[in-house]
Amino acid sequence: MKRLFFRRLFLPRLLTSLVLFLGARTGSAEVLKMVVNDTIQPITDEYIGRALADAKEKGDQAVLIELSTPGGLVESTRDIINKILESSVPVIIYVTPAGSRAASAGFFILEAADVAAMAPGTNTGAAHPVSMGGGKLDEVMKQKLENDSAALMRTVAAKRGRNVEVAESAVRQSKSFTEDEALKNKLIDIVASNEDNLFKQLQGRTVKRFNGQEVKLNLVGQVVRPYEMTLKQRILGFIMDPNIAFILLAIGALALYAEFNHPGAVVPGTVGVIFILLAAFALNLLPVRHAALALILGAFILFALEAKFATHGVLGLGGVVLLTLGALLLVDAPIPEMRVKLITALAVSIPVGVITVLLMSIALKARHNKIVTGVEGLVGEVGVAQTALSPRGKVFVHGEIWDALSRAPINAGQSVVVRKVDGLELEVEPVLVTQRPQVSAPA
Repeated sequence: MKRLFFRRLFLPRLLTSLVLFLGARTGSAEVLKMVVNDTIQPITDEYIGRALADAKEKGDQAVLIELSTPGGLVESTRDIINKILESSVPVIIYVTPAGSRAASAGFFILEAADVAAMAPGTNTGAAHPVSMGGGKLDEVMKQKLENDSAALMRTVAAKRGRNVEVAESAVRQSKSFTEDEALKNKLIDIVASNEDNLFKQLQGRTVKRFNGQEVKLNLVGQVVRPYEMTLKQRILGFIMDPNIAFILLAIGALALYAEFNHPGAVVPGTVGVIFILLAAFALNLLPVRHAALALILGAFILFALEAKFATHGVLGLGGVVLLTLGALLLVDAPIPEMRVKLITALAVSIPVGVITVLLMSIALKARHNKIVTGVEGLVGEVGVAQTALSPRGKVFVHGEIWDALSRAPINAGQSVVVRKVDGLELEVEPVLVTQRPQVSAPA
């Protein structure tokens, strides 16, 4: 009876569930799509790494990376290449839309892909290594960088079956290629007008992975699943723009300065701490020159000295120059897109210089002004002796009658000036007749 029940009821249901499960697993294979339209830096590396891990976990057929970049940092580029080469899911790099480029670091990433594709009107190459900051390298260091980059390119291009000699020329001679030139020279596999056209050309194609395995692509009709940056990655990607990082640093320093001059204001101090920490986090991920930070600190010192000594703008102008130079030299990056722009440096330095000098001037003037409130405000006030002072008596000062002490004899009705306040007693002196002001006695 039990066997009959198992055969007729339980076994068919088990087989049906298994078939449905396997069918669902087979039908769940998708194409993960991500867009990289920025410089190559640590956030890009993290974004691509998480996408590849997600594609592996979900068993996707392929990862499509739409790429448009002017280049970026060498270390981030190497990390991305390693992740692509180690990926268990085939990676398709597609330079798109028209007018885009995969220059410098982007060319290395393009050549590392299982499938390298470009849209009409795009270009790639110009992968010659550049010194941090764009300065001129000495011959030995230049050769080291060139040889290191060329060796990486040879390794990647050879394993992918691409034209090693031409690929290396993009590194050593900084050559660039249009999509047709890249296809003709076997630097890429496909020129496709759009995503559908790309998938049609790849349908049924067998690609050889970096580890020697062969995978047949079946992408037509597959679901394309977009993979977006997380909120954290978007925020970090935004503040990692060197221009934004410098603006945050300058505003944070200005806000902290305002808090120090107005203790207890709270808001400037809170804003200053938040902005400084955000800038520090961003700059920690970027190649920063510490000498540039010293220039920025020196600029604020000159602003303070300008307010103190009033040099008619000489020190203030020097501070603006130092702050501008510090901004321009702040990020030691290989491409202009990853450095602070001149317009940003000037747009921040000049207003910050003016505001800092103004705040410092107001603070210094306030400290030198005579105190006019409280007991200390009585010093220097002129009053009238109510009784003779020899040496003590009563005086009328600031609408009140005070006990007073005088080292010189003073007659009742004579004008006196307050020189010191000792508890509830005033120390006074007689006012000379030639300087005697008109003081009214109490009624």
